[in-house]
Amino acid sequence: MPKSRVARKNEFHTGPHDPASHPAGIVADAYAPDSGNPGYHVELYDLELDYRVRTNRLVGVAVLSIVATEHLVRLELDLVGLKASEVRVNGRRVRHLETATKVKLVLPEAIPAGTRFTVEADYAGKPVPRRTRWGRIGWEELTDGALVASQPTGAPTWFPCNDHPAQKSRYRISVTCEREYRVVTNGVPGGHTERAGRRTWRYYQDIPAAPYLATVQIGRYDEEHLDLDGVPGSLYYPQRLRSRVRHDIAQRVPSMMRTFVDAFGPYPLAKYVVVVTDDVLEIPIEAQGMATFGANHADGNGGSDRLIAHELAHQWFGNSVGVARWQDIWLNEGFACYAEWIWSEASGGPTAHARALAYYAKVKAQPQDLLVADPGAARMFDDRVYKRGALTVHALRRTLGEEVFFAVVRSWTQAHRHGTATTEDFEAHVARETGRDLRALFDAWLRTPALPQLP
Repeated sequence: MPKSRVARKNEFHTGPHDPASHPAGIVADAYAPDSGNPGYHVELYDLELDYRVRTNRLVGVAVLSIVATEHLVRLELDLVGLKASEVRVNGRRVRHLETATKVKLVLPEAIPAGTRFTVEADYAGKPVPRRTRWGRIGWEELTDGALVASQPTGAPTWFPCNDHPAQKSRYRISVTCEREYRVVTNGVPGGHTERAGRRTWRYYQDIPAAPYLATVQIGRYDEEHLDLDGVPGSLYYPQRLRSRVRHDIAQRVPSMMRTFVDAFGPYPLAKYVVVVTDDVLEIPIEAQGMATFGANHADGNGGSDRLIAHELAHQWFGNSVGVARWQDIWLNEGFACYAEWIWSEASGGPTAHARALAYYAKVKAQPQDLLVADPGAARMFDDRVYKRGALTVHALRRTLGEEVFFAVVRSWTQAHRHGTATTEDFEAHVARETGRDLRALFDAWLRTPALPQLP
């Protein structure tokens, strides 16, 4: 096992501090009640991972810098499919119990609310996706490499965490693997070192992110730096896909960035990274400051243009402004879908209104039995949440008019930048910014099964 790093990661003191400056304790999310843990907030995940691509073997040390938001007499971490061999609190080894989804710490003494402390876990195993009602999610082997796709509860398949969408943290991630592979994770690259045929890659993510938005991508990738209309960008792809990736992504994303900055406000993260795997992927993968596509999404003919736009828009809606609870996922997906329609219009395709009319007809032909603002756990990824969510955004635009609508959207992304929000927060923001009572509009589109008329 890698040796303890508590001593050299001593940037946080142990002792009381002002708890008002940190997120309050959470309650279990109704859509994922077995994920997330109350009573504490992780300020920083410091992960040191050693991964063997050929055998899919992961050995890790996770140092969690934590602040107690409640008086703690016990503490639990989410961990799935991996075994924790030793756990330490402030450098002191503690007894722990492990279930299929949790590591339960036996604290030697109570920890008062407002206290900062560290938890360090040594763990290992063969990471695999976890089985959920939404499919298999988490760490997954590629034909020659690995990827992480964690939405909504896959993060514990590769590191112990407090897996709740409202729990945003900073990250330090180092990954060691065979030298012929490139490792890409969230944040700013911190360089790499090499020893005995293996290479260690380091990344630093100081903009807070929920655990499901942390990722690791490993493959035989070329690297290309891009200027995305003033935003730093990087592109990683297999050499054989170079021409297709350059045509579909490198040439298109700068214009998408320009369009979305104009519509939504300044790009909220340090950079934007796109990874294209050598494998075919069913759907693209969203992560903080990053999107991952399959080889099938770069066909050289722009066939996945809308998906590329959708994932870029998530950097504003979902990553910077995150959901505080999963029932409000329309705030992520509705806006990202609407960004597809904005991009269609900006790039010379059908207007946003034409797209809205076309999708309105499709949604109207489907069963009218879903509440967009609370679709239920089993249907949180139902396509109607995405499309009717986008139609809600369009209805708001038609009601407010162009100038007011985009001013409201830009002030929304600024007001909740790097935070989390609910549907009620969005409604209150619209009312505050416009001076209008639009409860009837939101009730009709978000809380009524029958599809209302477009304004």
